[in-house]
Amino acid sequence: MATRILLEDHLDHLSEEGIKVCNVIVRNTKKMGQLIDDLLSFSKISRFEMSKISVDMQLIIDSVCKEIISEEINDKIKIEIETLPQVTGDKSLLKQVWTNLISNAIKFTSKKENPQIHISCEETNNEFIFLIEDNGAGFEMKYADKLFGVFHRLHTSQEYEGTGVGLAIVQRIIQRHGGKIWAEAEIEKGAKFYFTLKKQIPESL
Repeated sequence: MATRILLEDHLDHLSEEGIKVCNVIVRNTKKMGQLIDDLLSFSKISRFEMSKISVDMQLIIDSVCKEIISEEINDKIKIEIETLPQVTGDKSLLKQVWTNLISNAIKFTSKKENPQIHISCEETNNEFIFLIEDNGAGFEMKYADKLFGVFHRLHTSQEYEGTGVGLAIVQRIIQRHGGKIWAEAEIEKGAKFYFTLKKQIPESL
């Protein structure tokens, strides 16, 4: 990228204002790249040929946590994971669900002194009900219907980074598995995200 090369090769010749402008360009270009990637991911989900295999949710979450939680975050945040079941579904798509939900929980608890995340599951005759809850920023419930729309954000990008596509991706994946997702929250008291997975996925999905 030309701006990054300019900063690397000619930093000593740039004014303070010039460096500031270049850094803004670099940050915005990075955000645009991430947004494009997220939109491509969102558009591909409907066309993605799902596999229907037995998936160990415990192992999926362990893998996600190892990938996205740094030592610094691990030392600060308390994550509790109850015993989770095996489900039937697409392993890579379900991993994306947990990656997005856990990343969000980490992001929105980042400003808390004692950030906490709790993951659990209840079982009915026909489905599993998964829950991830945190004690983070939360949101006003009157805006809950906007959460899963593309580009709909309840916090500014200055407060918390993000493209506004992640939860739309999560919802699309859950719907493709025949389930549903919803959220509950209070401002500064955290959020709860629930999603269901059928024990038997309909053949048409």
